[in-house]
Amino acid sequence: MAEPVQGAQLVSRVSRVLKVVSEFPDGVTAAAVAHATGFTRPTTHRLLSSLAAEGFVDHDTAHGRWFLGPELYLLGSLAADRYDITDAARESVRILAEETGESAFFSARRGNETVCLLREEGSFPVRSFVLYEGVRFPLGVASAGLAILSFLGNDEIDGYLAAAAPALEERWGPQHAAGPLRSRIAATRETGYAVNPALILEGSWGMGAAVFDVAGRPAWALSLTGIESRFRPERRPELGRLLLDQAHAITRRLSPPR
Repeated sequence: MAEPVQGAQLVSRVSRVLKVVSEFPDGVTAAAVAHATGFTRPTTHRLLSSLAAEGFVDHDTAHGRWFLGPELYLLGSLAADRYDITDAARESVRILAEETGESAFFSARRGNETVCLLREEGSFPVRSFVLYEGVRFPLGVASAGLAILSFLGNDEIDGYLAAAAPALEERWGPQHAAGPLRSRIAATRETGYAVNPALILEGSWGMGAAVFDVAGRPAWALSLTGIESRFRPERRPELGRLLLDQAHAITRRLSPPR
């Protein structure tokens, strides 16, 4: 297989830098971007400076932090008509937060990751802050990513786990090795909804359900997060039913009229 051309390598590097910056709504230092991407500090600073010159990132020189820039907002606005389905999901997220009291979310699949697009707080006063708008997780990490992964085709799941599971285990712990992930995939397929039993943050539980596109593929997910006492075994089936009901409602809204 031929080596990637330099231009493709540059695009990949720019993409990685932008994704890291997007994970920090309050800004991120160049050193932190370098650590997250594995690039050298001079390379990271050169990429950030070039992106800033084009308006794709902003630099707060007083505090040494980098933010997503205005040009991305403009491009995102132009792409919204094709890719933004938050209007179709917003009511379901509100209903979930209102009926459960938990924090409710809507996430989209982007390649091998999920990106949180919507958050609605419930009435319960103790919250989990694992998820927020813009945060990304690999498929299989967090309940939304597990829900989406579980309903991909078997060959696609096998390929993803073969490539990604070692890194997932190293970054997120032994419960994200291929074996435990396959067990949670099987459980998710059986019930229809995914459960994350505090695997990201101690005491913070999550549940998720996949939303399917017109081709029948899992492209988005609804999820709920909260403290462990709110996700006791006797309550989970009810939370799962609510998630599945609203996930089906969004799927129906996205279906073309017959």
